[in-house]
This record gives sequence, structure tokens and C-alpha cells, in this order.
Amino acid sequence: MNRERTVLIVDDETGMRHMLRLVLERERFQVVEAIDAESALARLANGDIDVTLCDIRMPGLDGLGFLREVKRQKLKSTFIMMSAYGSIEMALECMKEGAYDYIAKPFKPDEVILAVRKADERLQLIRENTLLKKTLKKQTGQNKIIYQSAGMAKVLAMVSQVANVRSPVLITGETGTGKELIARALHNEGSRSREPFIAVNCTAITPSLMESELFGHVKGAFTGADRNRQGLFAEADGGTLFLDEIGEFPLDMQPKLLRVLQEGEVRRVGDSKSQKVDVRILAATARNMQSQVDAGVFRDDLFFRLAVVELYVPALRERKEDIPLLAEHFVATICARDGRRPLKMTGAAIASLQDYSWPGNVRELQNFMEKAIIFCREQTIDIDQMPWEFRRKERECEERFSLREASERLEKEYIRKALLQTAGNRTQAAKLLEISLRALQYKIKDYDLD
Repeated sequence: MNRERTVLIVDDETGMRHMLRLVLERERFQVVEAIDAESALARLANGDIDVTLCDIRMPGLDGLGFLREVKRQKLKSTFIMMSAYGSIEMALECMKEGAYDYIAKPFKPDEVILAVRKADERLQLIRENTLLKKTLKKQTGQNKIIYQSAGMAKVLAMVSQVANVRSPVLITGETGTGKELIARALHNEGSRSREPFIAVNCTAITPSLMESELFGHVKGAFTGADRNRQGLFAEADGGTLFLDEIGEFPLDMQPKLLRVLQEGEVRRVGDSKSQKVDVRILAATARNMQSQVDAGVFRDDLFFRLAVVELYVPALRERKEDIPLLAEHFVATICARDGRRPLKMTGAAIASLQDYSWPGNVRELQNFMEKAIIFCREQTIDIDQMPWEFRRKERECEERFSLREASERLEKEYIRKALLQTAGNRTQAAKLLEISLRALQYKIKDYDLD
């Protein structure tokens, strides 16, 4: 067996622990020991125990109490219970509380080895299944991040680096850059991937309902509260809560959010007691949060607590090399969704997409490609099939006033059209453009239109 498998033996009898250690180490398991349930819980908190062999009758917290505490603390391992006072009822009770198997004392060494091997095989299957799900999600999921730019590579390298820490992350960037995709990547790559991911848009909840939505309420807390309701923090317990548009979070609610971050507990509206929650907070904003703090609409202590790690998602105009990949991805996805034959894009169309500044970023590009597909009656998307408002924006983009750049864009478009109309015959294209062949050849080279 693999030495990386670690077995925890929990038994108050020294002789039993010693015997089990000899049997398991002979099978090349790593073995650690605990003399009672309390020390076993502390050891399990490290998160590196694969299989736990635990006696049921122990001083202090017994085996069943131990299993219940394991469930409450959400500790991970595969549990095999042992007892010299075995019964079917006891075995069933252990299974109800989360045990994988049960063996009765006295047992032969082979029985222990078989039980641990079965538990180990189960563990391997679980890990392989989790890995397969993650791989499929990366390859085919709707949350796939398409990129080849160094800027996005840097962002995703940081995602991998901080995915498994509990610290909050503040994701910044312009509207439409894909901040929620980054939040989902942080969740999916971390240890909480099998737990809930709850996304909340702070602008979509009215300030008067914000506290009840996030923290929940008890029956009778206010008019209309006809039953107890758990909030989004409780729903995300063990997982991740993503607060989008955090810059719009109501000022009077900010101290309560800060308390959750600091104390790890929430109090429902109308309740006298707080409850512990284990939630990782991810937040996103398109605003300049320091300006929000300076303007007095966002607390500086909450800002510093949220921005333990800050991830900036670059605008699409800052990573133009990603535009062709994204455009082709959207074309393939939309055509498959609508049952259309896959469309191709000409080099001229792709170059035109890269020339545009995309103030709405990836979201605008996706919307544009859908519109282009709807009105495309050919099997190829070229400049002429692109929506007119896009071509108009290319020339009238408010972000650029350079006559030189405008002239170059116009020249490129006319040269492309002339070459298309003459099937690539440069001599005829030069005549259409009313310039010399030599001048046309220079411009084709300068504009990389070969």
C-alpha cells in the first residue's frame, strides 16, 4: 500500500494501540495514535488523516459522541469503529453518525487489514471522482476561462496560490471583465469546492431587506415574517459567499458584515443568540474602493478586511490577444446552443474585433458575437456581416480622437474590401483604390494584411 495513507488509532488501551500499529505498519501505512476522543479531534483538524480506527467505549467522550463531534466540526476522514461489546444496533447507530465500517473485538489482524483496505479503496474512488469532476468542469463547463494573455495567466496563477486559504479576496476590474468567473475559480480550485457557492448581487437587494437576506430572521421579527428563515450566510456554511458590487453595500449594514468577518458568527433578525458560520467571503467591485472610503460611503476597516488579497482582472483592451479565442469560443457555443452549423471567422473580422476598445469588455463581446451570428446568412463571419453599429463605433469610438488612427483604420478596411472584391488580385485592387501597385504593396506589408 502507499505510504502516503495515514491511519489514526483512537483507543485508551496502550496494548491495543501498539498491536494495531504493528499490523498496519507491516502493510506500509503511516500510523498516528490518540488516547482519547478529544486528542483525536485535535489531530483530525490537521486534515491529513485518511482512515480513523476508533474504539466506541472510552473514558470521557465515547465513540458515538466522537462521531457526532466530527460531523459538527466537519472533519474529514473515513471512520471504522471498534468495540468488544458489539451488537447490530450499535453498528447501525455508528453508521447513522457517519462511520464507514464496524468491527467487533476481538478481531484477527486480517480483519483489520481488510477493513482499512476497503476504506482506502473508497477514499481513492472519492478522490478520483472529485478530480474527474474538476477536470470536466475546466474542460467543458460554462465557467471555463478562455485566455492566452500574460495578464490573465498572472491572475489565474494567483487564483491557484490563494484558492485554499480562508482569507477574503477582493476582485476588482471593469464591468464585464469576468469577476464572477474568477470568484468561481477560487471556489472550485479550493478545498470548499464540494460545498455551496452562493452569489449575491448587492445592488439587487433593497437596503431594507439586506439584513434579513444575508443573516435570516426568526418568526415574528417584523411584519410578514411568518416563519423562521435562514440567511445566505447560513446557506453558504462550509462554502463560499460571493458579494458582487460590494461598493454598493449599505453603509448602515457594513458594521454587521465586518462582525461576521471578524467573529465568524451571524445573528438572525429578531434573534437573541448568534450562530457560528464557516464561510469564505469573496467580493467584487468595478468601483475605486479607496475613493469610496475617502468619500465616507465605505468603512475603511471593512475595506481593509475584505482586501486581504486583491485580484485585478484586466480589461479586454488590455489583453487583446484573448479576443480571437473568446470570439471563437462564443461563436462555437452559440451555434451549438441554437443548433446551427459552426461558423468561421475571417482574419479580417478578427483583426477588426481586436481594433475595437470594448468598453463593455467580455460581456459586450459575447453580446456582439450573438448578434453577429443572428444576422449572418453565410457560413463565414466577415466584416460585412458584422452589425453596423459596431463598424460605426470603430470610427466614432469616444475613447480615440486621433485622425491618424482613424485614417489607418479606414485605409485597412478599404484595402481588405478591394482585395476581397478582386479575389486577391493586387493590381486590380490598386486600380479600385486609385493608388499605385507599389503603394498598395507597402500598405499591405505595413498593415500586416498578407
